[in-house]
Formats: sequence, structure tokens, C-alpha cells
Amino acid sequence: MAVDRIALITGANKGIGYETARQLGEQGAVVLVGARDEVRGKQAAAALADGGITAVPLHLDVRDAARVAAAAAFVEQRYGRLDILVNNAGVAGGFTGAPSQAQAGDLREVYETNVFGVVTVTHAMLPLLRRSEAGRIVNMSSHLGSLALNADPASPMAGVNMIAYQSSKTALNAITLAYAKELRDTPIKVNAAHPGVVATDINGHRGQRTPAQGAVIAVRLALLDAAGPSGASLSQDGPVPW
Repeated sequence: MAVDRIALITGANKGIGYETARQLGEQGAVVLVGARDEVRGKQAAAALADGGITAVPLHLDVRDAARVAAAAAFVEQRYGRLDILVNNAGVAGGFTGAPSQAQAGDLREVYETNVFGVVTVTHAMLPLLRRSEAGRIVNMSSHLGSLALNADPASPMAGVNMIAYQSSKTALNAITLAYAKELRDTPIKVNAAHPGVVATDINGHRGQRTPAQGAVIAVRLALLDAAGPSGASLSQDGPVPW
């Protein structure tokens, strides 16, 4: 039987990434469970399989170009294409001080995963996505990366000033638009998903939404039909300003 969709989710062994894999799997996709920790990736894939989902663990550290290239080679050899890429892996970093106290290394730690990792994975997987009849790239962003919201004194974001994490998500938004512009004349759609404030490891499990709720927008964008948008910044509640 032909497989409808092949979906790769980075950072899929827990949190929003795991729920994104689960929900895509429930829609019939074969989900490749990208995980930096190989053991945890296998455990997550096994748990998904126990729920009736076709899940394959994929050892993938987005900061390691050689590991990413090996993952792309595996996907090509086994499936010959990729239909969905969800760039979910992200970190907040260890720096929590005022922006004036930050050093370049504090930002570099976060950018290696949230920015450079996305570029590394997308570059490696794009040839496989081009072989899909309807490739989809979803970059997991955040309201905290919105310049418009951060500049608005009345916004809930006004009181948050995490220079490394917020600027990394702003950069990710720009990267999303850059890919969308390049690929606008292809079947590939590239969008930014904003899950909202979700209770995950990245924020000490403080948040109004569950990982399952946070994954909804990523799944929606991953399954867009031909009439869907590209170069959009969307949450479950609607557009999010860049």
C-alpha cells in the first residue's frame, strides 16, 4: 500500500514535537521521530507505535551537520522523498540576565539549535521535499519572536526580555520568509507556527496550553492543501504579526 505522507519532526521525543508526531501519525503519516538522544528517540517511537502509529526513530542532532546528512541519506534510501518537515527542536539557553549582561556566546548557544540548526536540517532535507507532490515546511516559532508584539507596550510580550531566545525566534521568522519567497513558485509551502504558551521543559512546564494543544497549529500547517498559505505566521487563534 502506498504511503500518503512521510513526516520528519525534529525534537520529537517529548513535548510539542512528540504531540505533533502523534497527531500527524493519527492522520496516516509515517512519522520520523527526530531526536538528539538516540535512546529517547527510540522510546518515543515505540510509545507512538503502541498507539497504532507508524513511527520510526531517527537519530538527529540539528547542531551536527554530519548527523543531519546521515539522517537525510536514511530518508532518501528508505523513502525516496519527504513530504513534511517540522523544525520543532528548540532551546531557551542558560542565560537569564538583562540584555546588557549578555555575551555573544550566550546567544550562540541558542542560535546553534533555533537558527543554524533549522538551516542545516532544511538544507539537507529540501532536495527530498522537492520530490514530494506537496512539500510542507513548518518552523516552530513563538509570539516572543514577534517584533511588532515586543515593540507594543500594551502587549503581553512587553514585560519579557529574553535576548537570546526571543531574537532567535525573530531570526527564525526571517528565515521562514526567506525560504517561502524562494519556493513560492513550487508546490512547497513554508510557514511559521506559534503554539502559544505551552507547558514544556523549555519553560519549566509553566503554560496555559498542553503540548497536544500547542501541536495543533503545526499539524494544521503540515497538512495544508494547495490553497493554503505560504510565508504565513499563524497561531491556532489566527495570524501573528512578524
